[in-house]
Amino acid sequence: MKILVVDDSKAMRAIVKRALSSLERVSGATIIEAADGEEGLDMVRAESPDLVLSDWHMPEMTGIELLQALNAEGITPTFGFVTSETTPEMHELAKAHGADFLVSKPFTPGSLDQALSGVL
Repeated sequence: MKILVVDDSKAMRAIVKRALSSLERVSGATIIEAADGEEGLDMVRAESPDLVLSDWHMPEMTGIELLQALNAEGITPTFGFVTSETTPEMHELAKAHGADFLVSKPFTPGSLDQALSGVL
């Protein structure tokens, strides 16, 4: 399994990677990173990850724009947001564009595992 973590914060990418590495569900997965949605789109095209975990607010291309670009290209990895966006409107927008789950920051490895349990 290959997992792409997309976040403009290097520290947050490290936190997400550490949480993922503690989960039995994704044990042994290769975890790759991108610093924004544009880089994330390039990484998806090049690496074909099974799972994409994306922040919402990033420079160059936001997480929702990344998801829309993937949809437009017919690329459909399991896609989830790890974001501080918690409004019902953002949740609905994410689901409307095909996001499989949304995990709110701050999160725990347990809450991430629970979100992944519905899609992996």
